[in-house]
Amino acid sequence: MKIAIITETFVPSTDGVVTRLKACIRYFKREGHDVRVIAPDLGVDEFEGVKIEGIPARTLLLYRSKKFSLPSRKVKKILEDYDPDVVHVVNPALVGATGVHYARKLGFPMVASFHTQVPKYADYYNLPMFKGFLWWYFRKLHNQADLNLCTSEAVKEELLEQNFHNVRVWERGVDTELFDPDNYDEDMRDKLSDGQTDKKLLLFVGRLAPEKEIEKIKSVLDASDEFVLAIVGDGPHRQTLEKHFAGTNTVFTGFMHGEELAKAYASSDVFVFPSTTETLGLVITEAMASGLPLVAAESGPTCEQIEDNRTGLLYDKNKQDDFKDTVLRFTDETLRKRLAKAARNDIAEMSWDTQSKQVLDYYKEIVRVEDKTFSHNNIDSSDLKTENK
Repeated sequence: MKIAIITETFVPSTDGVVTRLKACIRYFKREGHDVRVIAPDLGVDEFEGVKIEGIPARTLLLYRSKKFSLPSRKVKKILEDYDPDVVHVVNPALVGATGVHYARKLGFPMVASFHTQVPKYADYYNLPMFKGFLWWYFRKLHNQADLNLCTSEAVKEELLEQNFHNVRVWERGVDTELFDPDNYDEDMRDKLSDGQTDKKLLLFVGRLAPEKEIEKIKSVLDASDEFVLAIVGDGPHRQTLEKHFAGTNTVFTGFMHGEELAKAYASSDVFVFPSTTETLGLVITEAMASGLPLVAAESGPTCEQIEDNRTGLLYDKNKQDDFKDTVLRFTDETLRKRLAKAARNDIAEMSWDTQSKQVLDYYKEIVRVEDKTFSHNNIDSSDLKTENK
């Protein structure tokens, strides 16, 4: 099968979408399929033997720390020349909108996947008046696809309420060989804690942006000197955060990847995830695989991953000081160790192959491959075309 993936973000960028796509591409190649990626031109033209067709990229006014590709007719030529069996448009918004348009115009079977709650971000960028338009825009794009994927049951229900069609949940995955408690490293702990290795080390990993609500973590540091914080990642909000956390026991590391990131997880004590706008939060799964208990907002996607008081603690975003009070419970080392063990056990058998096989089976379904062996999905092709809850 020839698979064209059109995405708003890919290597060398680092985020949950890129991590998931890289895992899928590796699996597709092992299964003997051909893959072509259409993505913003960031100076990389191949990924592990897969050609990347770069579309000219530029920074945008509201997000200057990252480059994006605008809609481009070049996508049409690439699709015509490659002639794929299926097109997967990932998070269609800008160049992905062109992908949707030409995949439909040229008659290619198409999957679209929804990974980012852009309409909800409008509140954090002081643009709430655009939420209705954004939902309309993304609904218009996604409803041209034969099948839409999202990353949690809660997001699926929200998309159905917004009249998105043919929505399925794309399962979680994680590299449990890379992310493992055995990656604990004294030098890494010393770096992340700025030498205060005897204190409880809180860890945040992710894009530094307003919607992540990272500022909340400062309340913990103000309330107790038993905690230190490491913030791993980068983004448009970094300078604001550095000012916000000035004078506290906080270390900003910038991006980490691979084994270095795995050591950072395993060398910390508690993973803190204040965001209330996530569709999944891949970092949650990586932290659990690394044997870290979590503190996260009580919301649909997080409740599907974290069991309160067993693998982590959930806080009420509507209750003042509940985030701070919840994190402070980890002064109890017995509680921390109990939750850490359960978190790792929940993830121990997970891999990227299951979710990669799932999406490959969806591709086969929409291109009407005759030999369908869907032991995992068992979906009916007529249902694919008619479901619109």
